[in-house]
Amino acid sequence: MSSRRQVHLAAHFPGVNNTTVWSDDRAESQIAFSSFEHFAKNAERGLFDYLFLAEGLRLREQKGRIHDLDVVGRPNTLAILAALAGVTSHIGLVGTLQTTFNEPVELAKQLATLDHLTDGRAGWNVVTSSDAFHGANFRRGGFLDHAERYTRAAEFIELSRELWDSWEPDAVVANLPTGVFADRSRIRDVDHHGPQFDVTGTFPVPRSPQEHPVVVQAGDSDEGRELAAAHAEVIFSLHTEFHDAKSYYDDITARLERFGRSKDELHILPASTFVLGDTPEDAAEKARAIQRAQVSPATAIAFLEQVWNRDLSSYDVDGPLPDVEPDLDADTITRGRVRHVLDPRALVQSWRDRAAAEHLSIRDLVIEVSTRGGFVGTPSYIASEIDRYVQERATDGFVVVPHTNPYGLDEFVDTVVPLLQERGVYRESYTEGATLRETLGLPGSIRSRERSGVVA
Repeated sequence: MSSRRQVHLAAHFPGVNNTTVWSDDRAESQIAFSSFEHFAKNAERGLFDYLFLAEGLRLREQKGRIHDLDVVGRPNTLAILAALAGVTSHIGLVGTLQTTFNEPVELAKQLATLDHLTDGRAGWNVVTSSDAFHGANFRRGGFLDHAERYTRAAEFIELSRELWDSWEPDAVVANLPTGVFADRSRIRDVDHHGPQFDVTGTFPVPRSPQEHPVVVQAGDSDEGRELAAAHAEVIFSLHTEFHDAKSYYDDITARLERFGRSKDELHILPASTFVLGDTPEDAAEKARAIQRAQVSPATAIAFLEQVWNRDLSSYDVDGPLPDVEPDLDADTITRGRVRHVLDPRALVQSWRDRAAAEHLSIRDLVIEVSTRGGFVGTPSYIASEIDRYVQERATDGFVVVPHTNPYGLDEFVDTVVPLLQERGVYRESYTEGATLRETLGLPGSIRSRERSGVVA
């Protein structure tokens, strides 16, 4: 194995949104199991660390209508991952699951079960929501303010780990002569009383192969970064430009010491798209075509409406930006989509200045400011850039986000992965029987300590 830092890759299954080109000739269902199966098997062929699924709790709406150019119709995450456990052998299976509207005992039980089903390949991407629109689908409702949702999330993770750790590794003895299956003295009752949860009882699932599923987190606010520094083992970041990514990486790793953690206990993997071409010019041309497919006229107008908070359907997408100001007093016309815009008027003015300076139409401007950052170029260029980010500690790797489903990852696996292997920065094969935590090279697995002789 090379002494150079190793690249970690995860694969994000695309849904229907402004990253995915659902109108592509090769695009297939985002719900059919055949799509998930092909995507998962191909990611495993590419020796990816894990497959990553997002989550949707309610169909997003704009101006009272379902916004069909965004995510519509996403099936249950845990059911999909359980099904994929039967058609994969090595790749980790990570699902996005809420702490705001779930309960710790039930979710911890489901995740521990998945970890057993996969022989230690499960992961949990922890997300929160204070959105009353989403909350209307739940008994609890959207009652949490921004700060309290992170308080709940932190205690949710702590309680989940308490539940997972309540069975000692050797609690299941299955002793035929004595007729004892589980040694009760090695199973602790949980007696938790905190500001968010009161739980007393015995967790029903034995300790799983990697102690507990790998915890992934994606928050970017200060509260989100603190939660990640305290609890996350992987961060799903949106910082893809090199200097921005390095600044984020340095900020997060600087926070770890306050929580008694080292850099070896956390990986930061930004989401990144890619466009491959035989030449740089070919890749750039493909990228322009993909961007225009991602940002249709309807999508461009909808994007602006989220900031202006007005009906802008009368404006020509090939014309200048609207000359009206954002409506800050009216109820929001967009429901179910998070836009972290603190000052819409200042943002609108910056967009007008940019559009005037660069002669951009509405659609051109939206393409420039909304399309996800990523790599565009030849396979050799993209492999070298991924390697550069990792060696210079701007990231530990990437969550690769294709623009079509389910075949969008195929070309990356065929062309970029072999070049990373040639550089000596990417695995040639999986370690047989490795848990997801071991595949990621994270500390803490009982099984890994047993293999190293630390645990008898």
